[in-house]
Amino acid sequence: MHSFYIEAPVDGVATLPPEEAKHALKVLRLRPGDEVCAMDGAGSRWRGEIGIIDGSRVSVKLLESLADNEAPVRVTVYEGLPKADKLDFIAQKLTELGAAALVPVRMERCVVRLDDKDGEKRRERLDKIAREAAKQCGRGVPLRVAAPMDWRVALRAMEGHDLLLIPWEEASGTRIRDAFASAPEARDIGIVIGPEGGITPAEVEAMVATGGRCVTLGPRILRTETAAVVSAALVMQLWGDV
Repeated sequence: MHSFYIEAPVDGVATLPPEEAKHALKVLRLRPGDEVCAMDGAGSRWRGEIGIIDGSRVSVKLLESLADNEAPVRVTVYEGLPKADKLDFIAQKLTELGAAALVPVRMERCVVRLDDKDGEKRRERLDKIAREAAKQCGRGVPLRVAAPMDWRVALRAMEGHDLLLIPWEEASGTRIRDAFASAPEARDIGIVIGPEGGITPAEVEAMVATGGRCVTLGPRILRTETAAVVSAALVMQLWGDV
């Protein structure tokens, strides 16, 4: 069943935005009566069917509400700005796993340096990727993507979580499942992933001072994009619904 974002419904009927309507008609060649999943982007989902097609306008009749499929834990991933298109991959996979937010962070060892203008362009691109990924996996709420922020600003935001996990290649002994054993009630979890060069000891010290916990992902060093997905998957398996 194909998924589409809809405009605000009125009396059980919604309209597809122009881009969604074009995809439904020109790419998927849907016709009246075809069943679809309609989403408002704020968490509500419906089983619906294509209704009236008037030129480029497409209506959807909402037949019944679908169950909420958001995770019971809110996961925010703070990702040290990586090179190339790695953030695209990370945004897509975090959406599928059910993470709530992705925050790109300018850390000391980041090679990529974006100014505010380029950072906003990157955020818009990632937002589009997250919305498309949400449609593909049938998720009611897309991943929220923040504009890249400076390390000190991100550090203040990290203080607000029930639990802050810091997967670090120099950590040993404590694993994510050990953190779960000591804080199974956590419902708002931050995960900090370093860029290609890793997190500096000074950055780790600052995060630990705010209550962060260093954890190991095993004896092998993972790429930044791998570490982000693996960490989120482990958190979702322990605290969430995976």
